Amino acid sequence: MNQKTNYMGPFLTMVFLFFIVGFLTTANTQFQGPLKEAFLSGAGGLKNTFATLITFSWFLAYPLAGPVGSRWVDRRGYKTTLIRGLAVMACGLVLFFLSSWFTVRFPDAAIGGESLRIPAGFLIFLAGSFVTGASATILQVVLNPYLNACEVPGTQAIQRMAIGGTANSVGTTVAPYFVTGIVFGGLAMEDISVRQLMIPFFVLAAVIVAVALILSRFRLPDIAGTRAQDGEKLEKSVWSFRHLTLGVVAIFFYVGVEVCIGGNINLYAIEKGLASPALLATLYWGGMLIGRAVGSSLSKIPPRVQLTVTTVTAFVLVLLSILLDNPWILAAVGLFHSIMWGAIFTLAIQGLGKYTSAASGVFMIGVVGGAILPLCQGALADLIGGWRLSWAIVLAGELLMLLYAQFGSRVRETQ
Repeated sequence: MNQKTNYMGPFLTMVFLFFIVGFLTTANTQFQGPLKEAFLSGAGGLKNTFATLITFSWFLAYPLAGPVGSRWVDRRGYKTTLIRGLAVMACGLVLFFLSSWFTVRFPDAAIGGESLRIPAGFLIFLAGSFVTGASATILQVVLNPYLNACEVPGTQAIQRMAIGGTANSVGTTVAPYFVTGIVFGGLAMEDISVRQLMIPFFVLAAVIVAVALILSRFRLPDIAGTRAQDGEKLEKSVWSFRHLTLGVVAIFFYVGVEVCIGGNINLYAIEKGLASPALLATLYWGGMLIGRAVGSSLSKIPPRVQLTVTTVTAFVLVLLSILLDNPWILAAVGLFHSIMWGAIFTLAIQGLGKYTSAASGVFMIGVVGGAILPLCQGALADLIGGWRLSWAIVLAGELLMLLYAQFGSRVRETQ
């Protein structure tokens, strides 16, 4: 890396894009509750399962789009990949707009029969979730290794990841009230209409197009030694690095349990009859914001130690929430989930050199946990008739991340 290059401007750009990714990811999950009421009145006993398909569609894109983003970085560089990712994001937001427009224009268009009737507009919304999730994947293929590698004086890699994560958490914290307060105007669940989706998503698509145009005029220097050059073949598979492969498994469970709480806690709160379900989600994501802000100052505590302490504490809190049937305790887990992403990513790519870009792409494959685990939890909640015991899925995830911190993240000398 050229030590004379000033990476402060590019660093701040990456931090801003992390905000956008966090905002849209959480906004998407927060549509589960409102759209369960607006779209899924004919879903019978499968309302929770179909509602969690919104999150499933978003995170299903990660294993498919991650390798694509990695190839774009290797062939076209970081800047071009960012602009392409933003273009894909604008397309996804337009699909969200079209889901509302189609439902308003063709209210009787649906699939299924009397016992299970799903509006066609809901399927368009799922497609929008998938496409926008793909764009978030492509952006993160750039953002994670760039933040990790672009040296800013006075910081270490995990600190820069935590700063990016803090911006991400600002987005995740404001997103629930964007959905309930701006998109749906603070209406009660039974008064929500899909017509209200059109203008906010049209405006968001326009904003993303503007960001892409502005970014195209920025200079984003490449980072030497973090990607294969055009035409260069890597000598071995990126999967041959054990600590990376196990890191993909760890991030599968991390994103899975993060989204289980962030996406499903409002459904748990509704079941419990709490007055403000969105408040619990905001407290959870707000805890992640505080934790990441604190994590950005931890310059001397190794990633392995940070991951160990946070997974143990999160495990205890989730267990208490189950035993006491108390969603408020569950909301506190966000404080300890906050720095797990940065810790796992930093441990997983250590020592990979020119394999880093490819590793970032396959790392995104693990994010599909955010699709699978919340869906499994929603199905389990339907099966057992409630959300309380379904949080055992989160307990298992915390335990497996602890095992990665202690054993799976250690780099073998032969590598």
